[in-house]
Amino acid sequence: MTDPVRSIVTCWRPAYPVNIRLVLSPLRRGGSDPVHQNAPDGAIWRTSRLSSGPVSARIWQRGLHEIHVRAWGPGAAEFIESVPKLLGATDDVATFQPGHPLVADSVRRSPGLRLSHTGAVLESLVPAILEQKVDGGSARRSWAYLVRAYGEPAPGPTPFPLWVVPTVRQWQLVPSWVWHTAGVDPRRAATIMAALKMIETVQAVGAAGGQAALMRIPGVGVWTAAEVAQRVWGDADALSVGDFHLAAFVGWSLVGRKIDDEQMVALLRPWAGQRHRVVRLLQNHPAAVKPKFAPRMTVQDHRAH
Repeated sequence: MTDPVRSIVTCWRPAYPVNIRLVLSPLRRGGSDPVHQNAPDGAIWRTSRLSSGPVSARIWQRGLHEIHVRAWGPGAAEFIESVPKLLGATDDVATFQPGHPLVADSVRRSPGLRLSHTGAVLESLVPAILEQKVDGGSARRSWAYLVRAYGEPAPGPTPFPLWVVPTVRQWQLVPSWVWHTAGVDPRRAATIMAALKMIETVQAVGAAGGQAALMRIPGVGVWTAAEVAQRVWGDADALSVGDFHLAAFVGWSLVGRKIDDEQMVALLRPWAGQRHRVVRLLQNHPAAVKPKFAPRMTVQDHRAH
């Protein structure tokens, strides 16, 4: 058992600005995410399952150049070592050219927005598959239910209940009726089962061939692979083609009209290598909005079948 009082503390002072909320926000799967929560005092609490074991961590900052982290659990030392990567140290922004007034304004408004590199394939792949072809709220509820049911309580004195994601083996033991109870249809459950067999391969391949390896998993396509690459490897170009809202959002933001996926790919071509960064910057700009006259995605409750 881990002594909940014992912890490892570090202070990281990056030479460039880092905004932990902006960097880590894509990792949070809704307000009820059992592995990632924003505390009222501004700190971010996050859990992970590393090669050395589970960990929970409190991350907070004093200004854009002073980041503090306290970690508990068997994986604490490994987590502390990963903090710079987690907070965007490997994100190369030196050659990025905004090329559009709205994008340039977002760069000015968003000091400290960098792309996180978690290195944890399992922790991003399972929730990404859960989000396939369903509304975000349903997917987030499924994620929270399954992690609480098959994960383990986070180590350390967390201020609210947090959980560590299940191991590959624990995910494999989830029976069909539990997937059903969690609102996960057989197709997505089967895709997760297929993905679990490929986790080690994808993890070993890394950023260079990670997306291609992911798309060899039955049921994993361009959208899912991009969503994983954005978070796991901080891929600045991983564009979520096939997203229900993204093309229209990019079109309205950059050219003032609705566009489809093919047109979005063409529109973002000048930013080749940085397309995901452009999307993140647009998502953080208050003027980059899509009119709300489009139909909402139909909410599907697979538990009713």
